[in-house]
Amino acid sequence: MATLKNAGGGAIVRRMADTIVENRGYLSEIDGKIGDGDHGNNMAKGFGRARDRIADTDTLSGAMHTLADVLMGEIGGSMGPLYGMMFDDMASAVETLERIDRAAFGRMLKAGQEGVMAIGEAKRGDKSLLDALIPAVEAFEADPGELSSALAAMKAAAERGRDETRDMVSRIGRSSRLGERSRGVLDAGATSCCMILSVLADETRARLA
Repeated sequence: MATLKNAGGGAIVRRMADTIVENRGYLSEIDGKIGDGDHGNNMAKGFGRARDRIADTDTLSGAMHTLADVLMGEIGGSMGPLYGMMFDDMASAVETLERIDRAAFGRMLKAGQEGVMAIGEAKRGDKSLLDALIPAVEAFEADPGELSSALAAMKAAAERGRDETRDMVSRIGRSSRLGERSRGVLDAGATSCCMILSVLADETRARLA
């Protein structure tokens, strides 16, 4: 059964950071259509700072704890605490493990989802990052295959969840004031969440042994 080594997982988190920084402008453009327009800049600031403090050789759990500390302590807006709690709880779920198998990876994902839901007000269908995260976690859990297969299912579900936010009406945050006018635009949080989960899936699959 293929598993992921915790050691060296810092490279995965650094790749996540690269992806967020590379998409700074796109994420802010999306956010600017119905929100404050600062999602990309805030996310890039936090992920960029964390990347500078993480080594490729760090453990996955240690790197996620570092990222969480930066997101919760050094960036503004609502997304810092939400993503910070997600990564902190994900890290805590696997920090004692040398190798992460399918069951442990699933617990890690579920812990991240529960962390977001514990401090946020959004529910599935409110047009938020949960609309990518929840279906991704559910798809991972429901996939009948081994870890590689479940990761592919997770990524595909995150993409579908992101795309489905285009037709949703926002019920949370500043964009909720727009009502029906918030329909027709992707949610920036769901989009960044999809990016994060896609990198996590691809980079994990490449390292399974």
